[in-house]
Amino acid sequence: MKYIYYPGCSLKSTGKLYEESLLAVFDALDMDYAELEDWNCCGATAYMAVDERKAFALAARNIALAEEQLKSEPEVNIVSPCSACYMVLLKTQKFLEEHPEDKAAVVKALKDSGLNYTGKVKVRHPLDILVNDIGEKEITKRITKPLKGVRVASYYGCQTVRPYATFDDQRNPVTMDKIFKAAGAEIVDWTMKTRCCGGSLTGTIQEVALPLSYIILHEAKKRRADVVTTACSLCQFNLECYQDDMDKRFKTDLKIDVIYFSQLLGLALGIDPKKLGIHRLFAIPENIYKIMEGGNRVYV
Repeated sequence: MKYIYYPGCSLKSTGKLYEESLLAVFDALDMDYAELEDWNCCGATAYMAVDERKAFALAARNIALAEEQLKSEPEVNIVSPCSACYMVLLKTQKFLEEHPEDKAAVVKALKDSGLNYTGKVKVRHPLDILVNDIGEKEITKRITKPLKGVRVASYYGCQTVRPYATFDDQRNPVTMDKIFKAAGAEIVDWTMKTRCCGGSLTGTIQEVALPLSYIILHEAKKRRADVVTTACSLCQFNLECYQDDMDKRFKTDLKIDVIYFSQLLGLALGIDPKKLGIHRLFAIPENIYKIMEGGNRVYV
């Protein structure tokens, strides 16, 4: 099966390490994919508040481009790793299905620019593809450095499975757990999988955002997690880079590794850490390295 990879803006900039690790994993698993040609910003969540119809047209353009790029294929899957992009593309499809008048306007606008939108493209998340297309058994077969002894707290954030739970449960998603169990890790059972980390409030109203991130990391530490894995660039940034600020405010020592799920899976697949963008992290995940090498935990 062929896939169209839609990076979105963040994976080409602040989330570059997510792209590097994800594509390295795709290559290691022999996935047949190509980047979406001439892609544009999905509009994220802000543009919807400015001009809803234009925002949907902007997002729909990417779907139409994917349809055009794989027009010879019986099925078109567009892979969207960014949680915001994934949610926006799904929202666009659903909205246009339910609002014929808006759909007609968007389809006309795209047609005027030489594109055709039918809505037949399937918007997929990498977690969905790893579990439901590649499968846990195949992942286990490819593991060269099992995550034995590594306690993983899977964190999805608030947009990966909400409001559209197309491949997992909204309240207790398990796809990441399945992947890391297949890679030999110990799975942490916790209730923070879909709690909001504070999002962009860390840059605007930090006194509101920090407690939200703190609650998540505090619970991960309480459950003796060695690492929190994420599927969202903003979540990864907030949970990793603000730990010192949280420690100062809440008089604690949260130190814990926070990395992309694709980085941890990549390590288990034996991929060079530099190809996984590990060197781009704010802090090198010493705890994971120690445990995988059979040593004692650095953080307790």
